[in-house]
Amino acid sequence: MVKNGVVLDNKLVQITFSNPGGDVIAISYGGIDNLLEINNVEGDRGYWDVVWDNVAETVHTQNKLPGTQFKVITQSPDQVEISFITTYNANLHRGDNGVTVPVNIDKRYILQRGRTGFYTYAIFERLQGWPGGRMETLRVAFKLQGAKFRYMAVSDTRQRFMPTAQDRARGKPLAYKEAVLLNNGTSSPEFAGEVDDKYQYSAEDKDIKVHGWISMAPPVGFWMITPSDESRMAGPFKQDLTSHVGPTSMTVFSCSHYVGRDVGLTFREGEAWKKLFGPVYVYLNSAPPSSDSRSLIRTLWNNAKDQMVQEVKSWPYNFISSQDYPPSNQRASVSGQLLVNDRYIPGIWVASSAYVGLAAPGEVGSWQKESKGYQFWTQTDAKGNFFIEHVRPGHYNLYASVPGIVGDYKYEVDIIIKPGSKIQLGSITYQPPRIGPTLWEIGIPDRSAAEFYIPEPYPTLTNKLYKGSELDKFRQYGLWARYNELYPKNDLIYKVGASNYRHDWFYAQVCRFVGNNKYVGTTWQIQFELNAVNPGIYTLQLALASATYAELEVRVNNANAKPPLFSTGLIGDDNAIARHGIHGLYWFWSIKIPSTSLHKGSNTIYLTQTRGGTPLQGVMYDYIRLDGPAEKP
Repeated sequence: MVKNGVVLDNKLVQITFSNPGGDVIAISYGGIDNLLEINNVEGDRGYWDVVWDNVAETVHTQNKLPGTQFKVITQSPDQVEISFITTYNANLHRGDNGVTVPVNIDKRYILQRGRTGFYTYAIFERLQGWPGGRMETLRVAFKLQGAKFRYMAVSDTRQRFMPTAQDRARGKPLAYKEAVLLNNGTSSPEFAGEVDDKYQYSAEDKDIKVHGWISMAPPVGFWMITPSDESRMAGPFKQDLTSHVGPTSMTVFSCSHYVGRDVGLTFREGEAWKKLFGPVYVYLNSAPPSSDSRSLIRTLWNNAKDQMVQEVKSWPYNFISSQDYPPSNQRASVSGQLLVNDRYIPGIWVASSAYVGLAAPGEVGSWQKESKGYQFWTQTDAKGNFFIEHVRPGHYNLYASVPGIVGDYKYEVDIIIKPGSKIQLGSITYQPPRIGPTLWEIGIPDRSAAEFYIPEPYPTLTNKLYKGSELDKFRQYGLWARYNELYPKNDLIYKVGASNYRHDWFYAQVCRFVGNNKYVGTTWQIQFELNAVNPGIYTLQLALASATYAELEVRVNNANAKPPLFSTGLIGDDNAIARHGIHGLYWFWSIKIPSTSLHKGSNTIYLTQTRGGTPLQGVMYDYIRLDGPAEKP
């Protein structure tokens, strides 16, 4: 204990916390007195925080959850675990807008002997009768010394020297404040003329295992390692922030980014709830000084990846002192084989590379909007086998998403997990949406718009990290504006049998600029031929990869039909178009088309996105297929 602080020190790393607030105010390691930004106030260096809205959504506040009580949970020669507790009191701990968060929080930190890093996790609890509201964001974040940490690594292919916060402050804000065009007054000439935007470094949660920053002098790495996604929200494809200019690194557990405000921790008046988030491992490493910067970076990054592998293998940890974190012998496993039976594709075949998971009971696909419980996901092998391990006791449904197959799968029998159980489901079969034979299809059913045409970025609005990358081209700024250049007068027309979706289907159906800062909805056409029209019901299988304040109307052979054959209504606010995501929240419909609406010969389906107002509204398509009427057995 020190004045107004708590210090953990194992002779390799020293961590100082505010007391009783529980913020990390200093980390000493590798010859650096404080890895955190010393120019920031103590409460803005390392912290857990939430963004909270009241029920009426009239107040939106960030709260860094200052503790009111400090405890030592365990103390031995090998490990110390400490706690900073925040107890809900309507008159205390008010956030930026004078609102307190009706949640009890227990922030934990663990330092072990011989380890160059520390663990952190937090337990959130609401008691019955407390006010309702919405927790839009929940994360743990660290802001590092800007003068030291200049190299950022998110993955093997997404790493570089980064501009500074001062560079951004001198730059020109673009369509939204997060996107900034850097000018000639940057800390290095290499950044001049580039766009920097924190959303360009987002990733899917399933891929966010390790990321962080490197100081070159002295050579020190700071890494956020997230060994399990069980306490994150919305499944494996949910996208979140990682590291970005600040320099900042974070682990995000709950956030509306890429899914919208309908997805998240929303509580009814009086609703009780409890959940443990984490643990995550804040790993520090170092290397001998070297004039070979590439070698130094490679050494630190590869070591961080190796440590991440060890943390994943060690999960669930056996040293967590909380009854809310079940040890390995109290967890369970679920195994089986996933098959696919599409009656218009011969045979029953294995669902290889499918994602299979356990989440709270709900409707088909409800896992992508679920946040209050825990989720456990794995990927099937080449034979469709899956093994979901380390599952907490509870009540679940089993869900799956199969690449190349439209729709979502849900196993109809509830899964009840008891401590230590090993549930073997055997072979289970997904019968995807199908009415009749495929007449034509556009795209690949993979919950993404990545296979469609992604234009080249504007030369004056690029991020050099992604220059020349086909895989990450969608992360460049301003691609949506290319639509008006490609289709200056008439909207997109796709001709089945002649067009190629990789070149002729724009990645997003965005609004058209018509002057005077006005943007209007657009109508795309799919033109196709039918050799004959069979009596019965045709079906348009329509899957969207994203929607932002959009309404999609479907018409057949009459562009002005009122009402339309189908309308989604106003849907989506995932903002994937603006945030450089090639997908957001997944949507799927089977739309019935009476044979009387079709003609022998030429036909046109009109897809009208009716909502206008901004250049960032619209939809991304995942897959479109026209099924003929069901054939007689």
